[in-house]
Amino acid sequence: MSKIKGESPFRIGLIGTGRISDIYLQTCARFPELEVVACGSLNPEESRAKADQYGIARSCTPEEIISDSEIDCVLNLTIPAVHAEISMQALGAGKHVYSEKPFATTVEDGQRVLNLARAKGLKVGNAPDTFLGGRWQTVRKLIDQGVIGKPTGAMAFVGTHGVERHHPNPDFYYKTGGGPLLDLGPYYLTAMVFLLGPISRVSGMARKTFDKRMIENGPRHGEWMDVEVDTHSQSMLEFQSGAIASMTMSFDIWDSETPRFEIYGEDGTICIPDPDPVHGANIFQGPVWYRTRKESRWEFQPRPTGRGDWLVAENTHGFNEDSRGLGLLDLAYAVRDDRPVRASGALAQHVLEVMTGIEAAPQKGGFVEITSDCPIPAILPEDFPLSEQSLQEDIAHVG
Repeated sequence: MSKIKGESPFRIGLIGTGRISDIYLQTCARFPELEVVACGSLNPEESRAKADQYGIARSCTPEEIISDSEIDCVLNLTIPAVHAEISMQALGAGKHVYSEKPFATTVEDGQRVLNLARAKGLKVGNAPDTFLGGRWQTVRKLIDQGVIGKPTGAMAFVGTHGVERHHPNPDFYYKTGGGPLLDLGPYYLTAMVFLLGPISRVSGMARKTFDKRMIENGPRHGEWMDVEVDTHSQSMLEFQSGAIASMTMSFDIWDSETPRFEIYGEDGTICIPDPDPVHGANIFQGPVWYRTRKESRWEFQPRPTGRGDWLVAENTHGFNEDSRGLGLLDLAYAVRDDRPVRASGALAQHVLEVMTGIEAAPQKGGFVEITSDCPIPAILPEDFPLSEQSLQEDIAHVG
């Protein structure tokens, strides 16, 4: 695919060269519109190795990236505790920002980021962008087409036994700002808002099952970590549309047969099965199953068994592989076309308030009202990454 006609690539400075940066750099390399020109972190050796591995021109300090006037956007892949701090510094230097999840560790910090971006006239994007993958775009298409009628409810479930079995340095997952709700919840809550709209109120319960957990891989195998956060979270959600949902996010479950995500409508059900026992449905790829009233097993006597009669929806959007960084690509087009970012800071801030509301609900003894709102992201054009403006120009040219 060629670069955007008549324009140079969107120049990106990467801050945070840890494990998650690899998939972002691989995705950026697929699109000539994006050019990572510098990378840096608190670990200079790690940053130099990453620059050599991916052909990045410069390895430098985070401060040098933030002060570089040639960089258009900071890709903020630091640890959650400093997401807001790095984003604020980048915005203050006149740069757009795209960050890993969560948006911030407090709603107040998240709002400060949004306020500064608005004052500076800059765009803010935030992971997760998995809802831009073909699987989730297909679900939205089915809903928009009325295949299951008006949505009435949803269920999201992720039962794992933590990250210490595969992550060599999992400590931050169990410290303040971590835990399954803040780590896994953004994938499913963002998808829910994309599919069902903003959330109006929440309730929740949680528990910490183990005070210590052992790292089970890598050079630190056998080392014990203190656990500061709840590791099993259950919540109820009510949407502005009137739909309701339940959500379980856990680091305390050894195994389960529960589907990762389902949406219930007046005329049918959409089911997201789990094709990957490691990553689950928070990834881009995988099938989308659905049944309408006509195919429902309740329509038949005796009731059929098994899963063979689920219909499989056609994915017409592509992106059937891990493509973290699509949100950054969309932000680059949004800057060019002066349109809203799909994986936006406002969406991430709304999800952050929802998660902090779920955490606060047990102490408040009931539901917590959600005060923020956000635009529902537009569905992607089926031939994205062309922007809507480019598509309109192409159509006019053909006509």
